[in-house]
Amino acid sequence: MAMLEVKDIQVYYGVIQALKGISFEVDEGDVIALIGANGAGKTTTLHTITGLLPAAAGSITFEGTDITRTPGYKLVSMGIAHVPEGRRVFAQLTVLQNLRMGAYTRKNRQEIEETIQKVYARFPRLEERKNQLAGTLSGGEQQMLAMGRALMSHPRLIVMDEPSMGLSPIYVNEIFDIIQEINKDGTTVLLVEQNARKALSIANKAYVLETGKIVLSGDAKELMNNEQVKKAYLSE
Repeated sequence: MAMLEVKDIQVYYGVIQALKGISFEVDEGDVIALIGANGAGKTTTLHTITGLLPAAAGSITFEGTDITRTPGYKLVSMGIAHVPEGRRVFAQLTVLQNLRMGAYTRKNRQEIEETIQKVYARFPRLEERKNQLAGTLSGGEQQMLAMGRALMSHPRLIVMDEPSMGLSPIYVNEIFDIIQEINKDGTTVLLVEQNARKALSIANKAYVLETGKIVLSGDAKELMNNEQVKKAYLSE
């Protein structure tokens, strides 16, 4: 059984149908990439999975439990964390306060402190800036903070929306290295990413979305060599 099963999900914005029956699976331990042009439905898919948008039809199952109608705040305690597009850090809180916000579903203070130290070990810059207001960090540092905040809940599945958006090439490489490290440490990753080449380079499997439908799927490395994908998403 897949860790996450999305079956025939349909989503509307008013009268406009954004998702037209999307189905895919995420196996435990994998990195799964959703790629496609702007407006294809990638972010809508993530928002529906994480309870931010209602599905008009279809079902979403996580570790055998139907979560189609489960609100987002309950999904965190079930083991799903969301790193949203645009970072969405709490600008007026310090780095450390942001991290503590990520652990709001956990009660054991000692375990929370241990997790903070693990996040600092993975993101040394966050420890250096732990008392700095999050709104004063660079874009790359805010992305690290958003990822660190998500890891504070000890997720089994981490959902990331456009983690490289707006970052310099150096930060992009660093963020993707960290995503791979997070995955190697045992966290399953569902990744939406405009930079298709980078996403496919670290994913096990990928799905290509166009206008609310999945039009291609398969092994990520094979899709990198697919002429249709190359022409649409990988041309320099």
